[in-house]
Amino acid sequence: MNCIQVILTLDMENLPSNFPEILKQEQEVVAQWKAEGFMEHLFLRQARNGAILIFKELELAKVEALMETLPFYQLKESIEYLELIKQF
Repeated sequence: MNCIQVILTLDMENLPSNFPEILKQEQEVVAQWKAEGFMEHLFLRQARNGAILIFKELELAKVEALMETLPFYQLKESIEYLELIKQF
């Protein structure tokens, strides 16, 4: 199984005042992705400055396009994509 790990780091120094509203929108998008079955896991980072998302069976270009629609994408400090092969 091919997986793509996305490491999203937020710019915590410049969060907008409506951050709680953006967080709610973010959670709705992630729930939809999980329901559609192409997002396997979401992990919050220990420092609470971002998340790690694991997508399955999607091409990198599709994951990049999906990430650009994520509400937190506009608040990113950095984003890293790692293409992985799950070993059984």
